Amino acid sequence: MATLLFTALGNQLGGPLGGVIGALAGRQVDTMLFGGRGREGPRLKELAASTSSYGAALPRLHGRMRAPGAIIWATDLVEHREKQGGGKGRPSMTTYSYSASFAVALASRPIRSVGRIWADGNLLRGAGGDLKTGGTLRLHTGERDQLPDPLITAAEGANRCPAFRGLAYAVFEDLDLSDFGNRIPALTFEVFADEGPLTLAMLAEGLIDRADTDVPLPGLAGIGNEGPLGDLLATLDPVYPMDADACGERLTIARERLQVEPIALSEAATSPREGDFGSATGFRRTRAPSPEAVPGLLRYYDVDRDYQPGLQRAPGRPRPGQPAVIELPAAMAAADARMLIASTARRAGWARETIAWRSATLDPAVAPGGVVTVPGEPGRWRVTDWEWRETGVELTLARIAPAEVSGDPSRADSGRAALAPDLVAGPTRLAAFELPWDGQGSADAAPLHAAASSATAGWSGAALYVDRGDGELHAIGVTGRARAMLGTAENILPSASPLLFDRSSSLVVELVGDDMALASASPAQLAMGENRALLGNEVIQFARADSLGGRRWRLTHLLRGRGGSESRVAGHVAGETFILLDGTPVALDAAAMGLGPAATIAAIGRGDATAVHAAIANRGVALRPLSPVHPRVSQSPDGGLSLRWTRRARGAWTWNDGVDVPLQEQSESYEVLYGPAESPVVRWDTAAPRLDLNGAQLAAVSAAMPAGQFHVRQRGSHALSDLLFLHQLT
Repeated sequence: MATLLFTALGNQLGGPLGGVIGALAGRQVDTMLFGGRGREGPRLKELAASTSSYGAALPRLHGRMRAPGAIIWATDLVEHREKQGGGKGRPSMTTYSYSASFAVALASRPIRSVGRIWADGNLLRGAGGDLKTGGTLRLHTGERDQLPDPLITAAEGANRCPAFRGLAYAVFEDLDLSDFGNRIPALTFEVFADEGPLTLAMLAEGLIDRADTDVPLPGLAGIGNEGPLGDLLATLDPVYPMDADACGERLTIARERLQVEPIALSEAATSPREGDFGSATGFRRTRAPSPEAVPGLLRYYDVDRDYQPGLQRAPGRPRPGQPAVIELPAAMAAADARMLIASTARRAGWARETIAWRSATLDPAVAPGGVVTVPGEPGRWRVTDWEWRETGVELTLARIAPAEVSGDPSRADSGRAALAPDLVAGPTRLAAFELPWDGQGSADAAPLHAAASSATAGWSGAALYVDRGDGELHAIGVTGRARAMLGTAENILPSASPLLFDRSSSLVVELVGDDMALASASPAQLAMGENRALLGNEVIQFARADSLGGRRWRLTHLLRGRGGSESRVAGHVAGETFILLDGTPVALDAAAMGLGPAATIAAIGRGDATAVHAAIANRGVALRPLSPVHPRVSQSPDGGLSLRWTRRARGAWTWNDGVDVPLQEQSESYEVLYGPAESPVVRWDTAAPRLDLNGAQLAAVSAAMPAGQFHVRQRGSHALSDLLFLHQLT
């Protein structure tokens, strides 16, 4: 009650400064009359989120704080549609995404910068200033000469767009909302408002005049204030004593800082009046009983836990009863908070001892907040209030703790917290390739794939484009967030039989990321297609993967020439691209892209300054028939020759009950060549996997080229297979 009365009276007599003085004086009266536990200032609350409530107060931010802000302007959602697929035999798919542009007010005073930004609890902007999703951020620090934002000006018109001078705000332009359910997320901002240690003068700047408030606030990293200055002082008073001296022309807070040494009081003066304290001695010493709840816990915003609420306990033996909890809505480190609650608890314990002292000397320096010594009493004492009466100046003194304590900051612990990782989006690594047809979909479509990855775990995907050879990029989809397992071969893999386990060869691969790992596979897993990889143009499988430290892995127990790539087991070189075929590479529709011989695939991610291009490896392998196998030769009774072989079908990688699978070509056709493959002497076309030559025909062939070789290849709908050696004449 006295606080309200003195505040109103101070406002009437002295304006804003008088109101502050009145509030402080009234609070001290209320404390003496009703005790100090009845008043509650601003309470610590869980991290708030940005709102758009009309008329909501914006805080004055000081130091470094995490603040929610208020949305003050926004556009409608912008819809983006993208069509994918639609090639021969495949339906098209249209995907939709949305973006929005909006402005968020952060503080009602100028700030220096903005650090991290959280959206729905996840990092939207890292400490390095990188946005984790698409869009642009502009910051207006609230200076008196700041200009209107160009986006808001373009949308609202120059005559209707204020510059918001004195107001710090951030503008998001075309922020991608795909990660937030196509809505504007709940935002919080790490705001850096002031530089250097905080003082009370910085908090009171522009709010009161004729005041000496240069009070240091050690350990305080940041604080926000939405209400009157008096409420802020009341919030800080339990941990930073705010004894106010309003006797002179200037309001002085915490006068102790202006003293070099304590002031020695004169001898106590007696009083002839009956009923005055210490009428015979001039002083009265009292010791208040232990309060029901001694300050022992401090709640604050922990800077090491992304400004989530933290709790520190005063050191020492716990006292009886429930300790009082001090709510300090300020940002600080755990060690500073522990030191602060330690000194607060110690100060509260010693301040129970008080002296009422009557002095016959009027000393202007002996005022509330000052430190004095008392004749005949040890230690130092703080003046809490004084009154000038006919019998002398009556002072109330509170005992000061003999020495400050550190609170053992080494034992301070912020506790565990699930903090949002700040992962930087690195540059994209891209590989494009064609794989042998796996029997899925159309046999006439080439299954192209794009494998995109990055060295950093913060990479979250990239947009894919095709360059048909003219330098123009055409969008063809996205990679997804999962990083493909890419690497580079350090050694040259030697040739080996594709029919047996290659137990003698080993391949050393350096992966693109330190956090990537390869795993071994059992024979059953290999039979199910595990650990397939594309090395150069050969598809291999590996049964064992051993880490060599860092990004390097050794692969052994290999299966070679998988998927009909047995002709590529030779000819490997060092530095070939290694791609794990684990489902992460993205399938592309070659028919819909209209690829030419010079076409390349490109990708652009958030960490890429320019598009990353990759040539398409293994072109044509999907539509090329598999070479025949199992050549057989027999002599006919007339001296002729009978050549036989076994056909293979594209997409048929398993043996199904001994039944031949469809050939996947328009017709079964073979070419049998005699002589050099580039310029054969004789060529035969056959529709069956055999060729019979009688004695006369064989003699004519041998005469044309003695000791020549027979080869066969399958003629497919789109290409010719590799050659199979059948026989050599002697």
